[in-house]
Amino acid sequence: MKAMNRVMVALFGLLLLLAGGSVLAQQDYPTKPIRFIVPFAPGGGTDFVGRLVAQKLGERLGQQLVIDNRAGAGGAIGSNMVAKAAPDGYTLLLGMVSPLAINPNLEQVPYDPVRDFSAASLLASSYHVLVTHPSLPVKSVKDLIALAKARPGQINYASAGAGTNLFLIGELFKSATHTDIVHIPYKGTAPAVVAILSGESQMMFGGITGVMQHVNSNRLRAIAMTSPKRSPLMPQVPTLIESGLRGVDVGSWYALLAPAKTPRSILDRISQELAQLAAQPDYRQEMERQAFETLSSTPDQFAPFMKAELEKWAKVIKTAGIKQ
Repeated sequence: MKAMNRVMVALFGLLLLLAGGSVLAQQDYPTKPIRFIVPFAPGGGTDFVGRLVAQKLGERLGQQLVIDNRAGAGGAIGSNMVAKAAPDGYTLLLGMVSPLAINPNLEQVPYDPVRDFSAASLLASSYHVLVTHPSLPVKSVKDLIALAKARPGQINYASAGAGTNLFLIGELFKSATHTDIVHIPYKGTAPAVVAILSGESQMMFGGITGVMQHVNSNRLRAIAMTSPKRSPLMPQVPTLIESGLRGVDVGSWYALLAPAKTPRSILDRISQELAQLAAQPDYRQEMERQAFETLSSTPDQFAPFMKAELEKWAKVIKTAGIKQ
């Protein structure tokens, strides 16, 4: 009996030691570089948010956040990599509306957007601009609708991939205008912009950051914004609502996520650093210069937000009759 007691005491001591080591490791986090997966190709607004957050958060944490662009399947490939990664805080995801709220409502994805991730914080939100190639003889939403109806199936639009928010906005536009426009998917916003610049595609809904320089140089024509009001970066471009079209005024959001079961202490540390970062004027101004609104939240605040987003997009997709 005494021998058994000694064994139990030893085991209990070992458990305390291991638990103490785990707590200490979490307090010391991070002790090595962090892999930060951006689930789309380099270039465009998504990549901008990822690189800005990686730089600024890395400075605050004292460790480098190494960007890893993993494009494909509307963001599902990169998102799934994080869902299946070790929950130790050393693999993070730039979470987005497309792979987390839209894709799961359109098709089967290899992860559950609620069950398989732990949230740290929201990061930013943005809206989009409808642009066309100059060869397309349109200068307004009214012109575009009329041309599309006159040429059913002959006009195409580019997106960052099937299931992305840019795809969904394009489909919402088709549904709201009762037009037959062909979808051409690419592996990210940047490749889609290249396609429309070359004339391979004729129109797209793109992030302001990805298309603004091309609009200013007259290589693309800006037709309308999806935002509720005009953007100060492109004040000459009317909104879709101003143009007489409702129901397509939708935007994007970005968040920082980790694999499910990541220690709460790590999530709280990241969330607190991001909240302090979001309060810095220079960081906010950098976001605003690229047409992003800075956001922040706690891990607990993100859960109901994610649930509401899934419900919202399920309703939008069903109402519009959108399919992959």
